[in-house]
Amino acid sequence: MTVYLELTRAFNDGALRAILSSGQAVVVHRLAIMSKDGDWILRERPEALEHVRRVLAARGSAYRFGAPLDVRWMSGGWSAHLEHRDGALRVRTDFVTRPPRIDALDLEALWREQEGAPLPVVDPRRLVAIKQTNREKDYAVIGELARLLSDPKEQLLASRSARDIVALGARHPRLLEDLARERPLLAAAARGEEALERALDAERRALVHANERRLARYAAAAEAWAAAWPATAHAIAGMPLEEAHEAIVARALGVLPFSVGTEPA
Repeated sequence: MTVYLELTRAFNDGALRAILSSGQAVVVHRLAIMSKDGDWILRERPEALEHVRRVLAARGSAYRFGAPLDVRWMSGGWSAHLEHRDGALRVRTDFVTRPPRIDALDLEALWREQEGAPLPVVDPRRLVAIKQTNREKDYAVIGELARLLSDPKEQLLASRSARDIVALGARHPRLLEDLARERPLLAAAARGEEALERALDAERRALVHANERRLARYAAAAEAWAAAWPATAHAIAGMPLEEAHEAIVARALGVLPFSVGTEPA
């Protein structure tokens, strides 16, 4: 964990540029002991991405398959992936500027909230949305994140526990009724825990499939880039990061579209 905290501080030297996210954020919130990768949300500004690349270059980092850490691709929802060695540890670093399921207004609010924080980290409510992936294990994490929320409304919208929802609904019956329009499974609370558990399972499957469809769109848009990547990786092997970055950008132009659903630029 220490290396990811050190990187977060280095990324934010002099200005807020990076917010620790996903698995490492779950560790910070003490819901996990460790996470093997580091994930950050970055400011969607050339200066922020350049600073992050300089920090990583100083550590001997190299690209893994993904989009270039360049604002043109990051603004299209792509992610960039790099790695370096820290002693015996392989440090994998993953970056987005537009995390899935967080809208633009809420993302701006997150940046405002984290300004001046000693350790900028995604809060539990937004982590619930970020962890709605196609990995089954993330839904147990969401359930524990929901228990960290103090607002009954946020708890009811996030909880993965039929027992917790029934108990919350008993304390806040009007809120439960109102929120059923936003989260339909809450209406099943009136039929008891077993009906609610079935509804929770169906909701989880729907969220999994929604993320699978999202990833499939990006995978389809990246097919040509995936085919070009082995030769690209060979060409940049051993290059300093900034030189490798320039080479990757040159090769990605015209091959990897800036955003899904557009033609390659």
